[in-house]
Amino acid sequence: MADVRRQQHDQPMPTPSFAEARAVWLRIGLMSFGGPAGQIALMHKVLVDQKRWLDEGTFLLALNFCTLLPGPEAMQLATYAGWRMHGVRGGLTAGLLFVLPGALLILAISILYGNFGQVPIVATLFEGIKAAVLAIVAEALWRIARRALTSRTEWLVATASFIGIFLFKVPFPIIVLAAALAGWGRTLASGGGNSASAAAASTLVVPIASTLKTVGLWLAVWLLPLLAVALVFGFDHVLARLALFFSKLAVVTFGGAYAVLAYMAQDVVEKYGWLRPGEMLDGLGLAETTPGPLILVTEFVGYLAAARHGGGPALLFGVLGAVVTLWATFAPCFLYVFAGAPYIEWLKASPKLKAALSMITAAVVGVIFNLSLWFALHVFFRVQAEVGFGPARLDVPLLASVDARAVGLAVLAAVLLFVFRLGIVTTLGVSALASLLLAWAM
Repeated sequence: MADVRRQQHDQPMPTPSFAEARAVWLRIGLMSFGGPAGQIALMHKVLVDQKRWLDEGTFLLALNFCTLLPGPEAMQLATYAGWRMHGVRGGLTAGLLFVLPGALLILAISILYGNFGQVPIVATLFEGIKAAVLAIVAEALWRIARRALTSRTEWLVATASFIGIFLFKVPFPIIVLAAALAGWGRTLASGGGNSASAAAASTLVVPIASTLKTVGLWLAVWLLPLLAVALVFGFDHVLARLALFFSKLAVVTFGGAYAVLAYMAQDVVEKYGWLRPGEMLDGLGLAETTPGPLILVTEFVGYLAAARHGGGPALLFGVLGAVVTLWATFAPCFLYVFAGAPYIEWLKASPKLKAALSMITAAVVGVIFNLSLWFALHVFFRVQAEVGFGPARLDVPLLASVDARAVGLAVLAAVLLFVFRLGIVTTLGVSALASLLLAWAM
């Protein structure tokens, strides 16, 4: 029976109409809570399990590819899936709808925050949503691990990946490189790979001229509007400085938003003085609890920086700052995906690359588990302390800081999902309402 279910997941359904896909992308964009782990879990559930628009192997291969790119891997995964079904317009639609709901919400909250400070009722609602996302992530992590880790070696690689990033803070690119080399070496040791397969792979390479044309087009889309902003307002204006800062950030955010948040927070607070330290934490909290990529915290930074230092009406310049930041952050993502996506199927045809990618898949499962655990610790405990054991660094929660309400809401969400088998939207809604009722009762 398990083999039959697995075969069903390996047989995608016919390509949906563009209108049907657009409606699903909007739904995913509205429900994409929980950072990368929650978003990948949601897309796996919808695209692989429910709609079967992607088979398991293609989903995992695309996830491997997107984790190697700078920028938010979940948004790029959605862009790739949309591109695979409907070309460039499908990729644009999927990527934009994944980002826009959260971006509009964060813009509205940033405006309120800029005028009134924290908005308690919004924070309370999102506390319930965060707790519910934990249950969704736990279910999806187990489902992905069960299908992706099919050998003892892959389980060992996933475990080593988790230990490396959780205990020793090994940079994500190094983990990926080590996993790829392990897979490649395993193929060479077993004598894998044959000339026929290699020849088949070589015929699938995309013409370099086509790739260069795509790169040139999307470089222009990314950089020319930002250059126009600098020319209009001046290269020393806060809008131009935001454009430059977040464009540089878009090139170095390997390993997702978590890898760059500390660097970004330090610069926007200490170097530029755009935000105060407590405000940076508030912005991160907003991004963690609203739909869309965690890197949307950059929009919050852009709004406050331009509203305060734009030299004109705060609302107008704040919105301009948010738009410039979003453009500098997400336009490069379309460049990376549209230039690289045609090569993904070629990777599948190469035995050596396929073996390397299978090990990368296993490593990515370990990284997702690390993200899930990080998210859980920050939801359940208000205070964590870093403890050192030689070269190891472990984030240990302070037990006295446990958030009993968050634990209770997570248990409620788990019961709704696993016992009553309610849908994701219903579970998120009930959890948010329960959080609000608990806050009023206490």
